[in-house]
Amino acid sequence: MKECIFCSIASEKVGSHKIYENEHVFTFLDNTPSSEYHTLVIPKAHYNNIFDTSEKDLKEIASAIKYITTMYKEKLGIENVQIINNSGEDAQQEVFHTHFHIIPRHKNDGLDIHQIKDPKIKDKLDELMLKLK
Repeated sequence: MKECIFCSIASEKVGSHKIYENEHVFTFLDNTPSSEYHTLVIPKAHYNNIFDTSEKDLKEIASAIKYITTMYKEKLGIENVQIINNSGEDAQQEVFHTHFHIIPRHKNDGLDIHQIKDPKIKDKLDELMLKLK
């Protein structure tokens, strides 16, 4: 079986433009970026998606995201970012290793990364809440 590309990057068997790493996470510039400094944050341990990622590693990922976005703000003046995670094929996940995108944004950058709103769902919020109880 072929090794996961992100596992290969985290173990540095495959080269990358590494931004930051610690014992639990590895971060690097996306090879197919949406914007300059588009960064991927991955756990070093392999998890398919957010549903099977350990809470400890999710906390490490969040901490790394905060560190990188702060660094980008201080060093590069980047003050707008989108943080995106796609978990599952129907959520447009392409690499099945948990990862978060840090996508720097700038006014009039031409990127159209937003959720399409469904106004019909607003009328069902009470019903949706019942399913959570």
